[in-house]
Amino acid sequence: MRVNTLCLPAYDFMKIVVSPEIHSVCPRFVGACVDARVSNSPYCQPLWDEINAMGNKYRSSLTTESLKQLPGIAATRRVYRACGKDPSRYRPASEALIRRMLMNKSLYQIDTLVDLTNLASIAYGYSIGGFDADKLDGETLTLGIGRAGEPYEGIGRGMINIEGLPVYRDATGGVGTPTSDNERTKLTLQTTHLVVLINGYDGNENNVQANAEYIQELLRKYCNSNDGTSFIYT
Repeated sequence: MRVNTLCLPAYDFMKIVVSPEIHSVCPRFVGACVDARVSNSPYCQPLWDEINAMGNKYRSSLTTESLKQLPGIAATRRVYRACGKDPSRYRPASEALIRRMLMNKSLYQIDTLVDLTNLASIAYGYSIGGFDADKLDGETLTLGIGRAGEPYEGIGRGMINIEGLPVYRDATGGVGTPTSDNERTKLTLQTTHLVVLINGYDGNENNVQANAEYIQELLRKYCNSNDGTSFIYT
């Protein structure tokens, strides 16, 4: 198990730990973290032009069935099954977003940081969590598996059952799963310090790193970011 350190101004240090229970169901797991200072906004038309172009691309090349074979999505679905969770009932966020596009349904427009994170997830097929770093509690984020009865309030979903779902926890509790992030640490228009976690259950470090660099590029273009930092963790 590798312990990874991320320097955050709100703390002396932040560690990201991948637990043995995750390694037992996905020995090849590779994650990436992007940490950046940002400026959020309610809406960004050029960003939505990119999102809509991505939708057009996928509608011409994918179906709701072939979507499940994209490497990042297929690997996440396998991990869900290994953890005892039905991936067709609790869809990974990346799959759910692209599926909406393929069904000609509009994506929810939230704000620039959330919309940007969704685009990054759609582009690479990885489930990505975006968090307000100033709301994280403690010095460690640990990726584990949800337990029976564990309280978790999904964004816009109320209390949800995360038993058997991969989940990042801080000192207070769960903050992010591949299906839904938590209300407590969600991004808002007031967010100025962003932490993004990319979940590469397919073990493809090159793609995960490319996804991190893509996020940094989008943050420069649309959120007045100076790049911040990124690193790989396993």
